[in-house]
Amino acid sequence: MIYEMRIYDAVPGKLPVLNDRFAKITMGYFEKYGMKVVGFWTDEIGVTNRLTYILAFEDTAHRDKAWAGFRADPERAKAFAETEKDGAIVARVTNTIMRPTAYSPIQ
Repeated sequence: MIYEMRIYDAVPGKLPVLNDRFAKITMGYFEKYGMKVVGFWTDEIGVTNRLTYILAFEDTAHRDKAWAGFRADPERAKAFAETEKDGAIVARVTNTIMRPTAYSPIQ
């Protein structure tokens, strides 16, 4: 397994809109394209407009295929555009691909 950690810095004041989009739209498309969600987090202390989540994939080929389908989906693109009709909601995205160590409890 590999894991992808993605950190979204929302435009100030837009974190509720971003969370709503994940809850009502993105999660369904993650499921559609076989993207296993490990979890979602917001920062309790520190940056107040940050959403972090981790996805699990069988390997990089699985990840590449899943993201390609997700990005190319016209209905997903339309739904995302609707959430941004009043302007962008994400200022910056950072992502990292991680492989568990041999001693990690999660493999």
